[in-house]
Amino acid sequence: MLEIKGIVKQFGAFRALDGVDMTIERGKVTLLIGPNGSGKTTLINVVTGVYKPEAGRVYFHDDGKTLDITGWPPHKVFAQGIVRTFQIPQIFQKLTVMENLLAVARGQAGEGVLNAMREGRWAKQEEELAERAFEILDLVGLGDVWDRYAYSLSAGQMKLLELARALMAGAKLIILDEPIAGIPIAQAHAIFQTIRDVNAKGVTFWVVEHRIDIAFKYVDYVYAMASGRVISQGAPDAVAKDPKVIESYIGG
Repeated sequence: MLEIKGIVKQFGAFRALDGVDMTIERGKVTLLIGPNGSGKTTLINVVTGVYKPEAGRVYFHDDGKTLDITGWPPHKVFAQGIVRTFQIPQIFQKLTVMENLLAVARGQAGEGVLNAMREGRWAKQEEELAERAFEILDLVGLGDVWDRYAYSLSAGQMKLLELARALMAGAKLIILDEPIAGIPIAQAHAIFQTIRDVNAKGVTFWVVEHRIDIAFKYVDYVYAMASGRVISQGAPDAVAKDPKVIESYIGG
C-alpha cells in the first residue's frame, strides 16, 4: 500500500533519515521500532506531509493507481485516506465522543450555506452518519461512552477515540504513533486487540511503538531503525533476536 524509497531528511547538518526504504503491505499490521532519536517520528512526518524530504520518494498504491505523494501537504495526504494519530491524542476535548466522530466525517451536506438552509439536503445524511458513528464506537469499545465529553475519558479511551475518528474519516491506512504509551498493561493488550479487530475489517496499520514486549504479539511484520536507518526487518521473532536490534536498544 505504501512504498518509502531512499528517504533523506536533514535538519541543518544533522541527518535524521539516511536513505530509508520501507514497504507497508496492504491488509497487514506493520510495526516500526527503534530507540529514541532513531528517526521513527520524523519518517511519519515525512510520509504525512509535515516535513519535505531532501531526497527519496513516497508512493501510495490505491484503487489500482500509484500516487507519488512525496511532499504533499498534510490535508492532501489525509484526503487520500492516510490518517495518523499522535502519542498525545489530539482530540476535541470539549466535544462529546459522538461529536468528535461527526466532526471528521467527510462530505457533509450541511457544511454548505445553501444546503444548511434546506433540511432535506442534510437531515437524512445526519442520521446515516450517526448510525455509522455508533457502529465504529461499538467496534473500538466506546459505544457506552458516546455521550461523554472527551476530556473525561481515560488515557486509553482517548487513544481509542483517535482510532475511531480515523475510521470515521474513511481511513485506508492508519498510522499510530505509540498507541499504548503510558497505558496499563491490561488495557494496552486490549488496544492492540482492537487494532487487530479493525484490521480484520480491511484497514491497514503502520504502528510505531516502544513497548515491543506487547506489540510483537499482535503484528505481522517489523522494521527496526537506528540512527536514521533501517537496521533489521522481518517477522517479530526474527527481529527480536537480531543482534543489531539488541545492541541498538542496549546502546540507547
